Parts: sequence; C-alpha cells; structure tokens
Amino acid sequence: MKKTGTIIVLVTILVLFGVSMYWLWAKNAEDPTVYSTESPTTNTIIKKTVATGSIVPKEEVLIKPNISGIIDEIFVEAGAIVKAGDLIAKVKVVPNVSSLTSAKNSINQARTQVETARLAFENQQSIYNRQKELFEKGVISANEFDQAQLEFNQAQQRYKQEQVSLTGARQNYDIVKTGTTTGLGASANTEIRATVSGMVLDVPVKVGNQVIEANNFNDGTTIATLADVDKMIFEGKVDESEVGKIEEDLPLEITVGAIENKKFDAILDYIAPKGVEENGAIQFEIKGSLKKGDTTFIRAGLSANASIILARADSVMTIKEGLVQYDPKTQKPFVEVAVGEQEFERRDVELGISDGIQVQVIDGLSKDDKIKVWNQVKPAQSF
Repeated sequence: MKKTGTIIVLVTILVLFGVSMYWLWAKNAEDPTVYSTESPTTNTIIKKTVATGSIVPKEEVLIKPNISGIIDEIFVEAGAIVKAGDLIAKVKVVPNVSSLTSAKNSINQARTQVETARLAFENQQSIYNRQKELFEKGVISANEFDQAQLEFNQAQQRYKQEQVSLTGARQNYDIVKTGTTTGLGASANTEIRATVSGMVLDVPVKVGNQVIEANNFNDGTTIATLADVDKMIFEGKVDESEVGKIEEDLPLEITVGAIENKKFDAILDYIAPKGVEENGAIQFEIKGSLKKGDTTFIRAGLSANASIILARADSVMTIKEGLVQYDPKTQKPFVEVAVGEQEFERRDVELGISDGIQVQVIDGLSKDDKIKVWNQVKPAQSF
C-alpha cells in the first residue's frame, strides 16, 4: 500500500512538471508584440473652458406708475415693439380721503387769499387814480405820485399771483381726485408711457389690479418690462478652478439649447471680482456681449453654454495626446519614432496647446514621421 501511494505521488509530480515545461515553451513561442504607428496630422486646436448660464437683455427697464390706483386699460402685450412715449396703460385713481380733504382746504385758503388780494388791489387802484389827478393839477410832487404808482403795481402783481395759486390748488385737487387735470396732456399721471424704445418682455399686471406708485418707501408696482432685444448678453458662472485661466476680452462661442446647430460669437466683458458660494463651491459671475451677426431671434431667459476660448492654433501639426510619453526624471515630453521595421528611437518634442485629445507639436517631428503607439489596446481574446 505504501509503495502504491509513493508511485502515485511521483507520477503526479512528473505530470505537473511536464505541464509547466510545456506552458513555458508555449509562452516563449508566442509572436513578439507588433506596435502600430501613426503620423502627425494638420488640425486646428482650440483650448477652452465651458460656463453655463442664460441669454438676457443687456438692460431691462421697469415701467412703474407715478400714482397709485387701479389698472383701467392695458394697450400692449408681451412681444410688442414700442417706442419711447407710447401708451402702455391707464390707471384709474382711487382718491385718498385725507389727501382730498387737504386739497379742498388748500382751495378754500387760496380763494380767501385771492379775495383779500382783490380788495387790496381795488383800494390801491382808487388811491392811484386820485393821486394821478392831483399830480396832473400840480398839487402833489412827483415822488408822492411815484410811491402811489409803485404800491398800485405791487397790489396788482400780488392779486395775479394769488389767482395763479388758486388755479394750482384746483389742479392739485383734480390730480388727487382723478390723477389728471386740464392742460397736462400726455404727462397726465394716469397715462403710463414707455420711457425707452424696445420690446415688451412682460406685462405682469391685468386690468383691475391695484398698483402702487414708486416712492422712498416702496419700489412701486411694475406694469411692464421693456428691453432692447438687439443688445443681448450671456450671463453665467464659472468655477473658482477655472476663473484664473480667463480674462476680459476673450472670445466666446455661445450655444443656446433651444436653437439647434447654431453658434453665436461674443466677447467676455465682465468677470466678478468676488465669488459666491453655491452648493459648496465658489462661483464667479461672468458676462459677455453677443455680436449680432444675423437675424436669429433669441428669446430672453433661454439657457445657454459659453465656450471660453483660452487659446487657439489654426492649421498646425498635431498628434494624439496618448502618443506622448514623459521622462520619469525630467518630465520632458518625447515620442518614439520608427527607424526600421519595429525599430524605434526616442525623439524629444516641444509641445504647444492641447485640447485634451490632440496636442500641437512645435518642434521635434516632421509630417512624415511614424510615431509608435506605445499604449495600444489589445483586442479581447475569446475563449
């Protein structure tokens, strides 16, 4: 029994040894790795970073009423083109009882002052007429007559001023009561007019809505929003890791999600000096003015992406980024160039800008060189 066990162990060892030797022989008999090559090509390389944002008008004007009241009529709707001075809406005034009472009291006071001034004027007129007769007869001196004439003129002027004050008090009463008065015309407070030319972007009120005038304590109710849609800008944000790479006056390529297969050129005008924290990251606001190169209508508020062109090289020699190797000590770039059948030599190269896929070759290669694909992917083997 012991001899049988020993024989089995020895046979097993011999079989394993034979299998190992065969595996080593088969491995050494495999064909050596065959490297493929690629030649440089001529391409345009654009190094860029992307910012997300939206398209908005460069300036938006909010139209607010000069008096509180209720919207009586609206003459425009969103999308309409208006000129400065065009009628937007009319406001019906709901008079304030306190202001109305105060205006009535002002009228009564002005009437009293007018009556007093009239009586004084008529009295000075009688005195003046008497003094004039006496002066013509040579009874009084010229100085006495001049004094009488001066007092008459002053009384006449005061009477006219009080009449104007009464007219103003009546107009103020009309404005408090109705929002307008005789003679105001287009400047009537109840008529809300466009202050600039442009497109109506929004009319957030409806007939019957109550509106509040703009004052020191209230921003007032917006009746309409106007903007020049021919002057649009891109407004977006970039991450703090990218803001150091950009600067003003860099070109932008704007793509709008709602407008397919279309790019709009722009110029970076503004980079915020202070970042804002959003979702744990610091974001910096940027703005870029669109160049109106065509008649494509871009609606305000559309989401868009801006490719900020950091560097650009047109029609230059390029190779794939994956062909480049780096010296482990000096970290200088090099490639391996074919000098024979599966024979390669190291060639140091000077590189330019890269877009992450292609890299510009400034020096070290010619367009006819064949570069070793040292990190080629082997096809999957089937079993």
